[in-house]
Amino acid sequence: MTFRFSLALATLVTATAAAQTATTPPRKPTVRHTPSSTAAKSTTPAAQPAAAPDANPADNPPNVPKVEGSPKNLYALRYIDTQIGTGELAKARQYYTVHYTGWLNDGTKFDSSHDHPGGEPIVFPYGARQVIAGWDTGFEGMHVGGKRRLYIPYQLAYGESGRPPVIPPKADLIFDIELVSQSDTPPEPPAPPTPPTQPGQSNPSTEPDSAKPPSTPPTGTSTDRPQSQPNR
Repeated sequence: MTFRFSLALATLVTATAAAQTATTPPRKPTVRHTPSSTAAKSTTPAAQPAAAPDANPADNPPNVPKVEGSPKNLYALRYIDTQIGTGELAKARQYYTVHYTGWLNDGTKFDSSHDHPGGEPIVFPYGARQVIAGWDTGFEGMHVGGKRRLYIPYQLAYGESGRPPVIPPKADLIFDIELVSQSDTPPEPPAPPTPPTQPGQSNPSTEPDSAKPPSTPPTGTSTDRPQSQPNR
């Protein structure tokens, strides 16, 4: 009796499982799609190298082999116009009358026309290579009465050696300059003060012209003009 009951129970369980299998649809496995690196490369355009800038025609004049690219600055004179002059435009090959103050990059002031006896400006022939190269080009575009700050690299100042002990080696310099005036010829030096007349002596200002020594025209070698290596 027990054997028959167990057999009937097993048959019932088997039939129930078969019915569930027939009524429940099979579950589909989940498929995840991951884009491959090859697909990503095909959809993203590759970065292109930057195109070289077009050559400037001015850098490739006729009869000179052409080169590609743009010239780079090795060193450069920089400036800031702090006051625009109202006079005429600065000209080449003129005698410039200039006030100036010079500093090192650490703020040390090493020279100034305002500190000279009498506070007189200096006079020099522009473009004649009697001053540092930064001064021989630093007045371009200025007007008389104008003021400018120059930032001069050592290559356009006193070079690798400097001018010890005032100017260290490879010293970049800063100048504040003022173009007071310009002229075709050196300005006349200021007349020395007239000494007081001693008793029994005549006043030079009252002497006739025939008694005065002949005047000597400026030769361009007066102490008012800076030397080829001034302290500035």
